Amino acid sequence: MYPNTQNTISKISEQITKGNSGIILIPQNPTVDAIAAATSLYIALTKANKSVGIACSTQITSDLLGADKIQQTLSAGGENLVVSFPYTDGTIDKIDYNIAGSLFNLVITPRPGYPKLNPDQVKYSYTGGQFDFIITIDTPNLNALGQIYTDNQSQIQGKNIINIDRHLTNGFFGTTNMVNKTASSTSELVYKVIEGLSVQFDKDISTNLYTGIASATNNFTSYSVNAETFETIAKLMKAGAVKKTMKQSPVQTYGGSMPQPTFNKPVFQPQSPQVTQPRTQPVFQPPQQGSFQPSTPAFEQQNMGQGPIESVEHSENVSKEGAVQTPQDWLKPKIFKGTGLV
Repeated sequence: MYPNTQNTISKISEQITKGNSGIILIPQNPTVDAIAAATSLYIALTKANKSVGIACSTQITSDLLGADKIQQTLSAGGENLVVSFPYTDGTIDKIDYNIAGSLFNLVITPRPGYPKLNPDQVKYSYTGGQFDFIITIDTPNLNALGQIYTDNQSQIQGKNIINIDRHLTNGFFGTTNMVNKTASSTSELVYKVIEGLSVQFDKDISTNLYTGIASATNNFTSYSVNAETFETIAKLMKAGAVKKTMKQSPVQTYGGSMPQPTFNKPVFQPQSPQVTQPRTQPVFQPPQQGSFQPSTPAFEQQNMGQGPIESVEHSENVSKEGAVQTPQDWLKPKIFKGTGLV
């Protein structure tokens, strides 16, 4: 058991037992762990005959049991029936009602050219209820709740808030704070809360919590997983949890083998030595008296009649001191036969 967890669980159980209705809030864009923890607690409180709702600022799409109960409005019980269904601006022509005997009929007429309402998409809920307690799940601060907090601050502030989280940045904003920054997952913390409420774990609760822990720990490979985590998993499986396939994270775990890069060894291919022909060395004439005039090499005298391009090439081969640059092929290997150069 984590430090001081037992005292905190006792306080949470006392607050929930005294109240009749409450609301469970999860942050906008929640993780699988947050959804699993919230829906598991929702099912458990419903089994304990509590009037409870569950809400999130963003629309949730999940196959976890109870995820379809997550609303984008703040409501917990009450006496006002709300009929909700998908709506696009301009698709409804009129809304009317009539009474036929003991039946009250609400009539929704679509605008001509638009499809009629699908009964399978209609949802029912109640509003107008008072919150005896508010439970935040996986929420580091109230602003993380998004629009559902900014639009209902007057209903949230001043209420008994039960803060269940494992974020390092949690601000301990609740009346009761069950915050453990070394826990493997928020679902594992919620398991202890449900256990403290003496609610029996069924297949639905166990499957959701198992999925939340598996997701938060990357299939139980996270550094935060400890012996108590596996004890919780064992209890959930005994209660009927159904294991779901989780996608493996591409993150390498410490101590794992890292793929080694492969290199292609260079293949040495010997080349045949090039045979070079001997070149005639330029002959220099001593300068005459008077102005200094560098002598013209013999091989250039043969090309004096060529155009200006050859003249430029000639000027590049002659240095400022009048010396001719060393031919580039002098550095190439020479082949000797006997005592002479071939």
